Amino acid sequence: MTPPVAPGPPPRPAPMARRLAPPLATLAAVAGAFAYVGAVDPNEPGHYPVCPLLSVTGVYCPGCGGLRSAHAFVTGDLPAALGANAIAVVGYLVFAVVWVIWLMSALRARPSGLSLSPVWWWSLGGAALLFSVVRNLPFGSVLAP
Repeated sequence: MTPPVAPGPPPRPAPMARRLAPPLATLAAVAGAFAYVGAVDPNEPGHYPVCPLLSVTGVYCPGCGGLRSAHAFVTGDLPAALGANAIAVVGYLVFAVVWVIWLMSALRARPSGLSLSPVWWWSLGGAALLFSVVRNLPFGSVLAP
């Protein structure tokens, strides 16, 4: 039988720059994408591809209107953003909250503790499916882009 090994000192956290690089790079990419969509209006034809599902079937997917929603959000027109794709606006806000939690965890050199169980993932998928179905029905036309 081997004698128990005494635990060593706790591992040192990674340098601050290494901890902050992933959240800051993610923010830069998202900010760049929003800046582009804010500058290049998706309401003008020819700048962006058409949704393949909409063009083939005439059915709105959960993402239909997302670019118009992002453009309206960036330009400060929240009612238009919600009208183009309400679930996308909720996603922008959820991203902001999760990003702040990630950044604070990186600053403190602690794990974020954010993880979703499969029940949450299935629930999110079900909500997106329900949103997609309702926005394609006559009574749900208020959710259509």
